[in-house]
Amino acid sequence: MPQTFDLILKGGIVVNHDGRVERDIGVRGGRIAAIGDLSQASAAREIECRGLHILPGVIDTQVHFREPGLDHKEDLETGSRAAVMGGVTAVFEMPNTDPQTTTPEALADKVRRGHHRMHCDFAFWVGGTHENANDVPELERLPGAAGIKVFMGSSTGSLLVEDDEGIANILRRTRRRAAFHSEDEAMLRERRNLRVEGDPRSHPVWRSAEVALACTQRLVRIARETGARIHVLHITTAEEMALLKDHKDLVTVEVTPHHLTLVGPEDYERLGTYIQMNPPVRDELHRAALWQGLDEGIADVLGSDHAPHTREEKDKTYPNTPSGMTGVQTLVPVMLDHVNASRLTLERFVDLTSAGPKRLFGIANKGRIAVGYDADFTVVDLKRTETITNDWIASKSQWTPYDGKKVTGWPIGTIVRGNVVIWDGSLEASSQGEVVRFEETAGR
Repeated sequence: MPQTFDLILKGGIVVNHDGRVERDIGVRGGRIAAIGDLSQASAAREIECRGLHILPGVIDTQVHFREPGLDHKEDLETGSRAAVMGGVTAVFEMPNTDPQTTTPEALADKVRRGHHRMHCDFAFWVGGTHENANDVPELERLPGAAGIKVFMGSSTGSLLVEDDEGIANILRRTRRRAAFHSEDEAMLRERRNLRVEGDPRSHPVWRSAEVALACTQRLVRIARETGARIHVLHITTAEEMALLKDHKDLVTVEVTPHHLTLVGPEDYERLGTYIQMNPPVRDELHRAALWQGLDEGIADVLGSDHAPHTREEKDKTYPNTPSGMTGVQTLVPVMLDHVNASRLTLERFVDLTSAGPKRLFGIANKGRIAVGYDADFTVVDLKRTETITNDWIASKSQWTPYDGKKVTGWPIGTIVRGNVVIWDGSLEASSQGEVVRFEETAGR
């Protein structure tokens, strides 16, 4: 008898571990059920994908969706809508909300808020603190926990852990890979006088490459002493790339689209406080080193570090302005534009955004196009040229540093567990997000 499916994607170029091959994909019950020639099969819905590339669903492992407590900037619904508009099928959201995600109760509250309200699948980082260090073994294994995230600099309140012993106490107790924002807080305090009022170009002078390197050196030493696996977020400097290539047995590395794309000082002149990030966008020497680290395989994943603020907040006078920019919706088109410019291959992009996150964090049933896996797909048109605009941005903040940027390569479809959430810019199946599962916590 002919095979029947819930959904068939017909004739797309599937990009996976074995390269690029034109294939059909059959989906049943939210999972990939068949890959190959399905011309004799039938489905409740068939989508013609000829000329399009079908990628494993893009996973963005660093976003700030601001809920609860800061949802005038963003919330789980609007942030996840921006994600799926940009081709992202799953996100890991950060703990610096209000209240902070540092307890089982706060994590469970976020999971409840996200379930069937978010448009993509999700997990939440749990903030590591001095106060909850003893609870880390249980916290990192709770349903919906992506792992432990520690701010060594640039945070507020109890989420800041800047001392070596505090970091060691957390790392001695971790069994999963812990993530770190690595800037030296003591150096930041000492250098505050280097900020120039009204001049965001002084931001990377204050938060210099030396501030980042000193902290990352300490972090690597402590990880080596404790034997813990660590993930260093948003690397921005040539010196850190040179350091981390010698510690890949313990350390994984994230780079971001904005640090690969934007550059000082010229983009500071154009964008002002809208380019203000922690750690900062730096000059061409550092940007080139990030690309070299990506080329050499030192970089493991791409994260957007989507961290929206309102225009009113960004329009204040530096340094009384918050750091962060939107990014989850623009990750795919900005990086596909780099693919078309031959700065990286499409296969490398797939590794950075799906296979890489699966490998680093032990994501169950995602990150590959394979029978039995979740039917998560990012369908893209590599030849389509569009202009990114503020009007396209679904984030509650409704702005992007890429406003007016023409790109080649565009997300056409976002499919999450077989649900066609976005097709050609239209939201079709909303609010079906489920918690991401992990191999190390399976069965809990």
